[in-house]
Amino acid sequence: MKIENIKTLGELKKSGYNSKSIKDELRDNLRQKITNKEETFTGIHGYENTVIPELERAILSRHNINLLGLRGQAKTRLARQMINLLDEWMPIVEGSEINDDPFQPISRYATTLVEEKGDDTPIAWVHRSERFAEKLATPDVSVADIIGDVDPIKAANLKLSYADDRVIHFGMIPRANRSIFVINELPDLQARIQVALFNILQEGDIQIRGFKLRLPLDIQFVFTANPEDYTNRGSIVTPLKDRIGSQILTHYPDTIEIAKTITQQEADMDERQSNLVYVPEIAKDLLEQISFEARRSEFIDHKSGVSARMSITAFENLLSTAEYRALRTGDTNTLLRLSDFTGVIPAITGKVELVYEGEQEGSASVALTLITDAIKTLFPDYFPKVEKLEREDYKSPYQDLVNWFFEESGFELLDDIPEKEYRAKLDSIEPLNQLIKEYQEDLDQKDTYFMKEFLLWGLVEFKKLSKYRLSEGFGFKDLYGSYISGL
Repeated sequence: MKIENIKTLGELKKSGYNSKSIKDELRDNLRQKITNKEETFTGIHGYENTVIPELERAILSRHNINLLGLRGQAKTRLARQMINLLDEWMPIVEGSEINDDPFQPISRYATTLVEEKGDDTPIAWVHRSERFAEKLATPDVSVADIIGDVDPIKAANLKLSYADDRVIHFGMIPRANRSIFVINELPDLQARIQVALFNILQEGDIQIRGFKLRLPLDIQFVFTANPEDYTNRGSIVTPLKDRIGSQILTHYPDTIEIAKTITQQEADMDERQSNLVYVPEIAKDLLEQISFEARRSEFIDHKSGVSARMSITAFENLLSTAEYRALRTGDTNTLLRLSDFTGVIPAITGKVELVYEGEQEGSASVALTLITDAIKTLFPDYFPKVEKLEREDYKSPYQDLVNWFFEESGFELLDDIPEKEYRAKLDSIEPLNQLIKEYQEDLDQKDTYFMKEFLLWGLVEFKKLSKYRLSEGFGFKDLYGSYISGL
C-alpha cells in the first residue's frame, strides 16, 4: 500500500511510519542528497562554492536562517527550493487547521478527536508543495495576522466565552505548523511584531492573548533581508537576530559567464523572436558588463544594489528592439546591432537608484554612460590597447581607419535601415575590414558586423573618433578633421 493511501491512525501505526520534526526531516533528506551527490538547489548559479554550502550547513545544524543580501540575489528562490528537501507526503489529523501530527496532536480539535476515536482517527496527507508559507513583511502586518487572535464571530456561533481556546482564530504561523515559513524583508516588520517572534524561535511555541494554552509549533523559519533596510526603513531587533541560527550573505554574480547563464535562463523570450534575431556572444557579454559597470558607478547608489533583473529585462528589451526594426523593414532575419543597445535604456533607468550626482546627470544619460563604459572596459579584450601617449615614430593600428574618416565627409548608421544596406555600409569601410581580419580572424561571419560597430564605438570612447546622435541613428567622424577642414 502506498503510504498516502493510509486513511486511519491505526493503519499509520502498522505501516511503521515515524514522525520527525521538520528540521530533522530537512536534515535527513539533505544528508541523503549529499551522499548520493545530487544537486540540492537547481537553477541557481554562482553560489556553488559560497552561499549554497553555507545554507546546507545551516540545514544540517537545524538552524532558522536569515538570507541577507541586496535585491535580485535569488534569496526568495533559495527559500522556495527548500521544499524539495521535505518528504513527499506528510500525515495530519484530518480537518486540522494547523497540520496536527497524528502521533503528537497539539490543537484542542485534534487531541479531542484522537481521544475519542483512537486508531480510527481519520488521517489526511499533505504534499510537500503545500508545506510552504510566505509573507512579505509590511508595516501594516499585525500580531493577529501572523500569530492569531480571538474570533468574536466564532465565539458567538459556538456560544463560547472569550476564555475558551476554541474561539481562537489562528494566524499564518500556526497554520504553517510542520512547514517552511518565509518572512521576506524582515526589517520592514514593526519592532513589536518582531518581538512576538521571540518565543516561537527560542521555545518553539506561541501564546495568544491571555490564554493558558501554549502551542509547541514545529516550523523551519527562513527570513530574507536587505542590508539597506537596516538604515533606510527599519532594522532587525537585536534579540531576534540573536535567535536566528545562521545568517548567510548572498551576492551578485562574480563573472560575466555566470551572469549570462542567469540571464539566458530567466529571460522570457518568444520563439519567433529567437528565430528572427541573431545575438552574438560579444553582445551578451556587453549586456552583462553594463550591470558590472552600474555596481561601481559613481552615479548609482551602491547600498541599493543593481538587481540581476536589470540584465534580464534589458536582454528582453534588446531583442525586442531588433525585432521591432526587422518588422518595420520587412527583414525575415536580422543581426543584433550595437545601436540596438539604446533600446535597453528604459530597462536600466527603472532598475537603478541614482545618487544626487546621478540625478543631476539624468537617468537616461547615466544609462547611456553605463553602455559606453561597458564598451570601453571590454574593448582591450578584442583589440590592441589605445595608448594615450604615442611616440612620433609609432604608427597606431587604428591610423588608417582614422584617416578614412578624416577623408570622408561623414558616416551614418540609421536605426531602421534594412539588413542588406546595414551590412553594405559597414563593408564599405576598408580599413575597418582589415582590422577585423587582423585581430579577429577566427570570428564567425555573423558576428563580424556587431564587432565592426563595437570597434567604432570603442574608438569613440578612446578619443580616436567622434560620434553624434541623429534623430534616427548615429553618425561617426574623425575627432578634429572636420574642424580643421572648416578652417
